[in-house]
Amino acid sequence: MPVVAQVAALIAAAIHVWFFVLESVLFSRPGVAARFGLRTAEQIAAVRPMAFNQGFYNLFLAVGIAAGVAQIAGGAEVAGRSIILFACLCMVWAGIVLFVTSPRFFQAALVQLVPPLVAIVTTFAIR
Repeated sequence: MPVVAQVAALIAAAIHVWFFVLESVLFSRPGVAARFGLRTAEQIAAVRPMAFNQGFYNLFLAVGIAAGVAQIAGGAEVAGRSIILFACLCMVWAGIVLFVTSPRFFQAALVQLVPPLVAIVTTFAIR
């Protein structure tokens, strides 16, 4: 897997770790919840369990990319590339779903899907 693809995947992983922090650690803070369109304590309380779960989902995708890069570094190219591509595809599709279901989050969808898409494209474009 090209180094540029691994770097793009690691950037995607870092972004998803940040999503974990926002969704699972800092979500109840009014400024953070407002990023998700939530204004009242009742809204925050209603959405918090889903956000908490979603944050861990994002963390696990990030860990998958880190594990894939570690596999490649250890000489297991096919296994590492497979793990990275799976995690990146999940991230890209999640970004597409975010945009389709909530077009107002277009910028967030781009942040979510562009780095893993770059990783996927460069994996197949650079040989």
